Amino acid sequence: MEKQYRLKQERAPIYEALERFRKMRVVPFDVPGHKRGRGNPELTEFLGEKCVGVDVNSMKPLDNLCHPVSVIREAEQLAADAFGASRAFLMVGGTTSAVQSMILSSCKRGDKIILPRNVHKSVINALVLCGAIPVYVNPDVDKRLGISLGMKRDQVARAIRENPDAVAVMVNNPTYYGVCSDLRAIVKMAHDTGMLCLADEAHGTHFYFGSGLPVSAMTAGADMASISMHKSGGSLTQSSFLLTGPKVHAGYVRQIINLTQTTSGSYLLMSSLDISRRRLALHGREIFHKVVDMAEYARQEINNIGGYYAFGRELMNGDSVFDFDNTKLSIHTLDIGLAGIEVYDILRDDYDIQIEFGDIGNILAYLSMGDRIQDLERLVSALAEIRRRYQKDPTGMLTQEYVEPVVVTSPQEAFYAEKVSLPLEQCEGRVCSEFVMCYPPGIPLLAPGEKITKTVLEHIQYAKEKGCSMTGSEDPELKHLNVLA
Repeated sequence: MEKQYRLKQERAPIYEALERFRKMRVVPFDVPGHKRGRGNPELTEFLGEKCVGVDVNSMKPLDNLCHPVSVIREAEQLAADAFGASRAFLMVGGTTSAVQSMILSSCKRGDKIILPRNVHKSVINALVLCGAIPVYVNPDVDKRLGISLGMKRDQVARAIRENPDAVAVMVNNPTYYGVCSDLRAIVKMAHDTGMLCLADEAHGTHFYFGSGLPVSAMTAGADMASISMHKSGGSLTQSSFLLTGPKVHAGYVRQIINLTQTTSGSYLLMSSLDISRRRLALHGREIFHKVVDMAEYARQEINNIGGYYAFGRELMNGDSVFDFDNTKLSIHTLDIGLAGIEVYDILRDDYDIQIEFGDIGNILAYLSMGDRIQDLERLVSALAEIRRRYQKDPTGMLTQEYVEPVVVTSPQEAFYAEKVSLPLEQCEGRVCSEFVMCYPPGIPLLAPGEKITKTVLEHIQYAKEKGCSMTGSEDPELKHLNVLA
């Protein structure tokens, strides 16, 4: 059954306004200084005249992102309708900006927020900014795959019971690997105790438009959701949506967004959101049906190679893996004796195949609307050849991706505290004051305020040896860490 909308989803008001503007032949005595590309011919040659010609400043015919009253406001209304939200906000600072605005709108200094520890670093960055206190629900771990799963219902219930003064519960929907918690149940638990439920849907845009996919946050009744439209939604990198439900004060959310978001919103990014929303509203069901079919085909072919495990809905257990996003092509590599990051590097360096990420035990090939079956066949044959050329004994390899944290103080207190820089090997037992993570996926191994344990140090050293891109620390080589003085 086709989705019914209140508004005319064939419209793309920002795109339409830019097309009208292009025909007006306006003489630009405003910014940007390249003046429709004339002042920077190298840039114009690289990006094209059509692109730089609509890289323009806010003006009355084109509205203003900070205070939209016309075409941007209409684009936001269409997005809210398409996603089934009360309000939608165009975000040009990436989903990081959407996540942080969501948390800053819900929490202030000293407030508690219940969340899984396997969140993106943008979540903990937001806690640094606002001073909220995290109450972590440590997720279960799949022992074979070494990955963290979703939040179990009884763990969330216990966290709510033990922290009745918490203001919000946050959920990943889904995780990077495609794992979904029981979102409807968690929303109900939060609402029954007067808490908000927030969803990080950086990897779940397609839930709103496909069929047979896990429930979306707005359908489940969540109060806010951050949508990474540029991931599976087809818009330009760094463009996202923030969605809110009926209980959220939209005017206050706009004020929070305006605290940190640029006053010079990119019309390239905004028009890409507008055009991509229209495409998904009109054709999303058909688009994502094809993506699911491609992912299922690839899973079957990869599992037929032997040695790899492309996992899917068979992981579902009704609780910590309540549902699974079967567009995600996540592949366990340890059984061929290679860490995920090693397969990631070989695919890029030897086969010219760039996948989304590799970690200690897995790789993720991100499938979406632009993928083709012949590209998947190339990936499958490359994986078969890698197994034949590089397979070795997996004995002694680290298997656990998730390390349970020991929280000593709030992220904000630790980040701004007096600190000293120590060699990595001397940091055991100290309290970290910065981030350490493999990027992607950007889930911290260490966050400010957490105790540096022997296990964490072993993980950091192992990830460095295997070639993970380690980010977050002041020392770019990660030979030293900042710890509380």
